[in-house]
Amino acid sequence: MFIDFLYELRARKLHVSAHEWMTLMQGLALGLHDSSLDGFYQLARSVCVKDVAHYDAFDEAFLAYFKDIHGDALALTEELMRWLQDPAQRRQLSAEERALLEALDLDELRRRFEERLREQTDRHDRGNRWIGTGGTSPFGNGGTFPGGIRVGGMGGGRSAMQVAGERRFRAYRKDVVLDVRQIDLALRDLCQLGREGAPDELDIDDTVDETCKNAGELELVFHPPRRNRVKLILMMDVGGTMDPYAELVSRLFTAASRSGRFARFRSYYFHNCIYERVYESAHFKEGVPVPDLLAHSDRDERLVIVGDAWMHPAELLQPGGSIFYSHYNRSAGIDWLRRLREHFRRIAWLNPEPKRFWGGSTIELIAGVIPMWPLTIDGIEGAVRYLVRGGRTPALDED
Repeated sequence: MFIDFLYELRARKLHVSAHEWMTLMQGLALGLHDSSLDGFYQLARSVCVKDVAHYDAFDEAFLAYFKDIHGDALALTEELMRWLQDPAQRRQLSAEERALLEALDLDELRRRFEERLREQTDRHDRGNRWIGTGGTSPFGNGGTFPGGIRVGGMGGGRSAMQVAGERRFRAYRKDVVLDVRQIDLALRDLCQLGREGAPDELDIDDTVDETCKNAGELELVFHPPRRNRVKLILMMDVGGTMDPYAELVSRLFTAASRSGRFARFRSYYFHNCIYERVYESAHFKEGVPVPDLLAHSDRDERLVIVGDAWMHPAELLQPGGSIFYSHYNRSAGIDWLRRLREHFRRIAWLNPEPKRFWGGSTIELIAGVIPMWPLTIDGIEGAVRYLVRGGRTPALDED
């Protein structure tokens, strides 16, 4: 019965074994499908699908078999998606813009900014000198100058060398429920069970064995409960160009921070790159010095960093390159990332930015220091495998 449906499932790369198929037939014989198509759908999906990531493939097979919907419409949808995932290239910098960018280092930019603050008395828009909006001046927001100082406004152009303003961002939520299950399943392999604590858990198998050896007289055997011994540190980029990914990162944070998942879980915030301090809240009021964090962290703890890794090169490569105008970092951001890489035996970076944008940017530089995966279900699973078992790290050109 429904043998063609089995072949339809396998054609969609759903690995349905003969044992699972016979289990489905037994369920039908017992009437578990309630003699309805909806009931059969629920029964078949619960028996034949072992991973929620395959729900879409199951739905396609179900529609193709029961609704006579063929693959032409689906192929058209995939073609449209490929178009949408390959947008037109951004405007390239002119020769004059490149020369101007190379001529202004961070110290000179800060000197000119403070000079403008002392001299400026009026609002300016669409200009090329004063602190304003929509112009080509190095100072302000909404303009087109490559590598300036953003003052107020929203980020998004990815070209500001620093931001002058209050360091206050919106914290990621950890109570998000929608679609958290997929991430939760991807994280489940980040688990190393061990017995710890007082022997208060009854071991049924050993109790039966010892009772049999004791001529039937009951011999209870207790063991400490099995718990996950993995310790995890999660560091999350927040604000600016990460705003479009806030909901996605909130889902990851929700799944990772669930009580009891890890032996120890700590989370911190940063903006763009990790420097001398990370922060326990997105208000960025009281920072935790990274050297102190390293001193109180075992080398076997797992560190997961989440961020788009996209910033002005000076912010990553130059000393003092903090995105915040009010703080001067003595070491470059890339040096702090190397210190983290040297301390932790297992470290992974999850990037929500589409992988086609990684090459030729600060993302490529950071991926050369810290193993990086895309913030997708497959990417999380790949990072988890590396965190648990080690092995090779992905190349930038791998899918």
